[in-house]
Amino acid sequence: MRRIGYVGLLLVVTAGLGFSAQKSKTNLRTFTGTISDSMCGLKHMMPGGDKACTEACIKEGSKYVLADTARQMVYQLSDQTKPKSFAGEKVKITGSLKGDTITVDSIEAAK
Repeated sequence: MRRIGYVGLLLVVTAGLGFSAQKSKTNLRTFTGTISDSMCGLKHMMPGGDKACTEACIKEGSKYVLADTARQMVYQLSDQTKPKSFAGEKVKITGSLKGDTITVDSIEAAK
């Protein structure tokens, strides 16, 4: 009788884990915009283009952000490593949004 109880408990726990994993995957969204910096946000002020301005501001202590000019929104990014190779470029970010911060799952160049 105990064996059936343990098997039943195992099934309930396994099903719960399956639902929680599925739930986290459904929270993923795709965001499109330009990799910018927290100092400039939607509009860069320095000459030399968006990439040069973003890189200069990052060197001064700014953080990478996603600037969505279509919605006039600036999103903070949880990952500060992946955006480095896309500075000043238009990208698609897959991740989940909490407040104004995107938890980055992946970044790719937008077409």
